[in-house]
This record gives sequence, C-alpha cells and structure tokens, in this order.
Amino acid sequence: MGIKMVNVLAILVLSLLASTTTSQANVFDVTSSIYGGKPGSDIAKGLAKAWRDACASESASKVVVPSGAYKLKEATFEGPCKAPIEVTIQGTLQAPKDRSSDTWVAFSSIDMLTLWGGGTFDGQGAHGSKDGDIRDIRFSSITNSIIMDITSLDSKKYHISISECTNIVFDHLTITSPTNDANTDGIDIESSTRINVTHTNIATGDDCIAVGEGTNQLLVTDVTCGPGHGISIGSLGYKPDEKPVLGVTIMNCTLAGTTNGARIKTWPDSPGVSTASDILFEDIVMVNVENPIIIDQNYCSGDEDRCKQNTPSEVQISNVRFKNIRGSSATPIAVNLACSPSVPCQNVELEDIDLTYNGNEGSLSSHCINVRPRTTCVGKALACANLPGLPSGDSPPPPPLYDYHSPMIYTGGPDNNSCWWPRPPIMGYLLISGLGVWLLQELLQAYSKL
Repeated sequence: MGIKMVNVLAILVLSLLASTTTSQANVFDVTSSIYGGKPGSDIAKGLAKAWRDACASESASKVVVPSGAYKLKEATFEGPCKAPIEVTIQGTLQAPKDRSSDTWVAFSSIDMLTLWGGGTFDGQGAHGSKDGDIRDIRFSSITNSIIMDITSLDSKKYHISISECTNIVFDHLTITSPTNDANTDGIDIESSTRINVTHTNIATGDDCIAVGEGTNQLLVTDVTCGPGHGISIGSLGYKPDEKPVLGVTIMNCTLAGTTNGARIKTWPDSPGVSTASDILFEDIVMVNVENPIIIDQNYCSGDEDRCKQNTPSEVQISNVRFKNIRGSSATPIAVNLACSPSVPCQNVELEDIDLTYNGNEGSLSSHCINVRPRTTCVGKALACANLPGLPSGDSPPPPPLYDYHSPMIYTGGPDNNSCWWPRPPIMGYLLISGLGVWLLQELLQAYSKL
C-alpha cells in the first residue's frame, strides 16, 4: 500500500501528449459549413459526422465545439481511431430534459483521447426523474487519455461513469448538482486500472466519487468534495462474482459539509465472496462532516429488506490505513468502523487522527465492531482500539481472545499527544522509484508510432 507514483507521473506524461500530438492536428469544427452546427440548434448530427471524419484521419485530429450554447440530443464518440484525437468543448452542450436513452454522451474504445476546452455538459436534470441506470457521460474502454478542464452540470442521475478503462487522468473537473438530488454521483469508477482524479471540485446530492468493483491502482488527489455523501469505496457486495478492489489511494482532499468522509461500504447478504484491500486515506481535511471515518458493512440504502435478512456481508476488507485526517465532525461518533461478523476487517490502521466535535449531543467518541484496528498518534476518544486486550501504537497484537461480535464504544478524553513528523515530498518518491524511466520509454514508443 502507498502512493501510486505511476499515476502521479501519468499526469505529466499525458499532459505532454495532449499538448504535442494535437498541436498541428487537423481541425473539424462542428460549426463549419461542412457540419452546419449553430448555437441554439441541435448539433447531434453535425457532431457525429465531424467525429467520424476526425476518427478516420491518418494523423492527429481534433473536433471543436466553439463558444456558445448548443442543443445536443445525444452523442456517441466511438473508436478505435487511426491517430490521437482531441475533442475541444468550448461552449455549453445542453441535454434534452426528456430522454429516451440511459446515456447522453458516450466515449468508447478510444486510445489517446484528449477531452478538454473549458466547456460545460449541461444535463438539465435538476429535480428530474432519477429512475433507471442513467449516466450523463460514459467512458468505456478508453486508454492512455486525459480529460481535463470541463464542467458537468445538473446531471439527470449519475454525472460521469468510468468502466473498463486504463491509464486515464481526470484533471480540473467541476461537477455540480443540487444537494437534494438523489443518486447524482460525481464520478463512478469500476473495472478500471490506473485512473487518476486530481484538482477537481465536486458538489452533488450523492457520492462525490464512488469506487466500484474491479478498480485497481486508483489515485485521487486534491479533490474538494461537498456537499454530498463523501468519497466512498463501494458500495460493494451487491452482485455475484464481483471483481476485487485493489490499491486505492485518496490523499490531499477536503470534504466540507458531507454526510460521510473517508468511507468504505458493503451490502449485507452478499450473493458472493469478494475483497477490497490496500486502501489508503491520507492527508484529508474534514469540515463539519457527519461521519468522517467510516466502514459500513451493513449498508442498506434503498434495499432495507437485505438488512432484515440478518445475513452478514461477505466482502473481506483488509489493509486499510487512515492517516493524517483532521478537522471537525458534525456528530459525536467521528470514527465508526462497523465490519462484518462473517469476515472481520483485517489490518486496519488509524494514524495521526485529529478530529473535534463541538456539538451538544454527547462527547467525541469512536465505535468499532468486528475489527481490531491498530492506532498510532490517536487521541483516546478516537482510538477504540485502546481498550483492554487490544493493540495500540506499535505494540504486538495480543492472543486472539477478542470476541469480534461485541461492539466497542469508547468515550475517553483526548490525550493531546503531539504526533507531527515531516512527510517526504512526492518528488522524493519520484527520484527513487525508477518509474520515471519506464514512463519515458513508453512515451518514446508512443511518439515513434505517430
């Protein structure tokens, strides 16, 4: 577990590709006389034709939607394309308020895609129907690409969906929905590898980022989340044969006024066995968050009948670290680790946790069940592992005498220990990792094919 430096370097590499491979590209302007797009009109047909021509180009190309407001019934950008391709959205694309499809804009089977331009995808879905599996923008089977400097506004349901993708950077996105619009997830990720979400602002009525099954080597950095339901691993364990979640790093993020902060959630009564492991939440600021640190293996939102079965989750959670998490909790229980009695959480660590509660509904406390967390530099009120017979700090674990089925609630006073130490800068990891050499080799190979 640790910082995914491959993903950090990917930002630099993909940005370089974006700025060089399309600098002298063939331009396909949707408002040209060839494609006939005009502000205020539906440009779906013209945009589809511009994409087909650009995708068929033997050299780097770009499709441009200039400034202005355009209607767009729906759009599908499908590859494979013959060369690197850029889609520059400078204007605002407006979805119809009544839709017949579950996807408004789809990108699929494309290598070396650049999507940017400062424009807006306006889903016009505020307070609309939330029925069905509606995704405003879908990315499926996209590789070696960068999506940056775009806005997703008022999605019909989920904003951005990522599936079966590899090596993509999402940089400087703005995602916004009304707070009371349910199921308006900002970014949903599943079955994808080496995804990086960075420098992004998300304010929705549901999860800012939801990490689904089959996600590997995900890095989320410098994301501001709120309002919404926080940044979540899951929910997992809803379907049979779910693929494992492995290697997720969430760091340098701020969550303000959210329902949850750093969260892992799984369904009870799982139809199959699955795993979530090697997860790091580090350097997170919580501002009046209801559940700053939470593992919930009895998640039942929208399907309460599953909880009534009283059948525990079969998702094994392991190797989870919450490090340097600070700020304020809107409720007394700032740390709530509720793991499954069937597969208790393994190797959970709390390190350098500094949370406060200024409300009047009790004192600052923590709750743990079916988990034996290790703690370092954690005040007693937040370290429910600091109960008799359980490890704390760097002490070795005691003999396995603990009854995992017994919940623990600890409300001791904070110990005010000072636990600050210098954190090595990211560049230090870059210099010693040797991964930069590998990525440069990959970059040279990519250029040689152009």
